Amino acid sequence: MYLYIKALHIIFVVTWFAGMFYMPRLFIYNAEAAAKPGPVRDALREQFGVMQKRLWYGITWPSAVLTLILGSTTWYLLGVTPTWLVIKLAFVVGLYAYHFSLHMIFKQQQQGIFKYSSQQLRIWNEVATIFLVAIVMLVVVKQSLSFVWGITGLLLFVILLMSAIKIYKYLREKK
Repeated sequence: MYLYIKALHIIFVVTWFAGMFYMPRLFIYNAEAAAKPGPVRDALREQFGVMQKRLWYGITWPSAVLTLILGSTTWYLLGVTPTWLVIKLAFVVGLYAYHFSLHMIFKQQQQGIFKYSSQQLRIWNEVATIFLVAIVMLVVVKQSLSFVWGITGLLLFVILLMSAIKIYKYLREKK
């Protein structure tokens, strides 16, 4: 039974991440719609609003809840809490905080409030990637990954991501 629950947990982690990867893209497109003429902007924002609602309430939220339930069940059935799992759970808490931040942006955009530029949203879009890398490395590598090397690798990965965002912005503005 343990392996079936673990498999379902992984499946819902994947669908949850799919929602958290795509939702900020919809935020970006919705924010960029402001530069379009009135009728086009309104039509785009209406369409993005519908897409956001369906993704958020139909996939992302249910997956987040099922991930939590199945993950907790897997942890309970495991019966122990190794050190790597404690660190992973700290990242998972951060991931849920990120999820709630996306929910806040979603609610704002649904109300027509656009507080963040598309560039800020592009940066925020990468936070889920950072959590994904950290959590997967912890789960797969576990004890053979030293804490110092793990943090160093994660910081280098973050620097690489932020550099890629800056390069992409430069190339976009150059066109």
